[in-house]
Amino acid sequence: MFIRKMYRSDMLRCVLCSEAPCSKSCGKTDPARILRSIWFDNEKVSAGILPDENPCTGCRGMCMDACVRPHEVPIKELIKRLYEDVRPDLEINLPQNTDRLRTQICGIPLENPFLLSSSVVASTYEMCARAFEAGWAGAAFKTICSFEIHEASPRFAAVTGDNGTIIGFKNIEQLSDHTVAENMAVFRRLKEKYPNKFILASIMGRNEEEWTELAGLCQENGADAIELNFSCPNMADEGMGSDIGQVPELVEKFTAAARRGADIPILAKLTPNIDRMSPAAEAAKRGGADGIAAINTIKSMVDINPHTYVSSPSVRGMSAIGGYSGNAVKPIALRFIAELAKNPNLSDLHISAMGGIETWKDALEYILLGAGSVQVTTAVMQYGYRIIDDLISGLNYYLAELGFQSVEDARSLALDSVSETTDVLERDTVIFPRFQREKCIGCGRCVIACADGGHQALSLNPDRRVLFDAKKCVGCHLCRLVCPQRAIALGRKRIPGSAVRKRTDHNT
Repeated sequence: MFIRKMYRSDMLRCVLCSEAPCSKSCGKTDPARILRSIWFDNEKVSAGILPDENPCTGCRGMCMDACVRPHEVPIKELIKRLYEDVRPDLEINLPQNTDRLRTQICGIPLENPFLLSSSVVASTYEMCARAFEAGWAGAAFKTICSFEIHEASPRFAAVTGDNGTIIGFKNIEQLSDHTVAENMAVFRRLKEKYPNKFILASIMGRNEEEWTELAGLCQENGADAIELNFSCPNMADEGMGSDIGQVPELVEKFTAAARRGADIPILAKLTPNIDRMSPAAEAAKRGGADGIAAINTIKSMVDINPHTYVSSPSVRGMSAIGGYSGNAVKPIALRFIAELAKNPNLSDLHISAMGGIETWKDALEYILLGAGSVQVTTAVMQYGYRIIDDLISGLNYYLAELGFQSVEDARSLALDSVSETTDVLERDTVIFPRFQREKCIGCGRCVIACADGGHQALSLNPDRRVLFDAKKCVGCHLCRLVCPQRAIALGRKRIPGSAVRKRTDHNT
């Protein structure tokens, strides 16, 4: 049911255009929408929205003529594969509504679990309004403070993949550079125009009085809930930002201060720049928090210039440690969310999760580990608010396919399989790799990896077929991970005490 048949690598030359020429040139379907769905792991919905007959049949490919990279993106072939490889395996029709995505934060309804996280993507009325119109359920507004902010330029850097896609993102951005009064006016306008959208007001104070005052002002001006920024890595001066999140006593004190100013729900946004998050989360609960938001960005450095010796971003010859985000941090974020969700002392707190979410499946992973809502920034900065289409449709299709009636039905289903140590793992059975001849091109990448990073169980014969020595294989599956053709799958098991053949052809 969950085997993917199409990947980003199938369409790497696509740049996901704004106002895509391919769609403007096609009068039968929307190629840009289809390509985006494939990019964001949403191939089933992409196949489901197609008409009954392939619109590309008999077409000379005007979409590929119009492409900003003419004929470099195989649009017709991708659509053909959706019809031939994906569409026949669809088990349900596209859901007619998104009611199953309705959820809540601390009792306040959400139309879906997707929020913008506190950052530049949710920093003005116009931006939040466009996001709400696009379908986002709410926004954690960029952190409000009572002191002046002067940003550096440039303030972003990135670690990119082979095609330029951002894998990891570094920022040295600080808090909202608008006044408290200006931001309160934004809240009032948003609540008047979008009364059913969720406004999560992120705040940061320098002392108890400021935390109390800001919380009260946000409540008075229409915020549905408050997020306490105890975790910004770029605001560590005078005991602010991530410095607070590392000290449970400060988390408790300032949470209590905010609670004195407001009685709407309060979420503490905690730092990942620690070994364990539970002490700070429990302190937030003692201070009166109703939930936890995690993770904020990870302290980082990227891209040290070999000529100037300055890391990125360079600001007149100087740089600084900043916050790292993007898909690269998701494994770390998932680990913290699992820790929080498994802590019985926090079982009554809402978890709003973030960290590297680009696709509906990324979001689902957090939900399966106990999150009740998810927040997104870096993917929006890279791809725009439009990604909400695939977040909503992909998660909705998944829930419908499994017969789930709500997001809550999926929440925490993965928790029982999580252990903080490897001591619980069974270590006797070996699962062999299975080599698929029809996909293999004989490149030998698996052979190199096994020889130099594994257990010398693979070799190439003169015909460039992979030979597999089962007696040397330990089932680590490094070969499967490095294969550029995805021609290696899970194979048969070697049960303790069973005999194995020494060397076989790669198609066994």
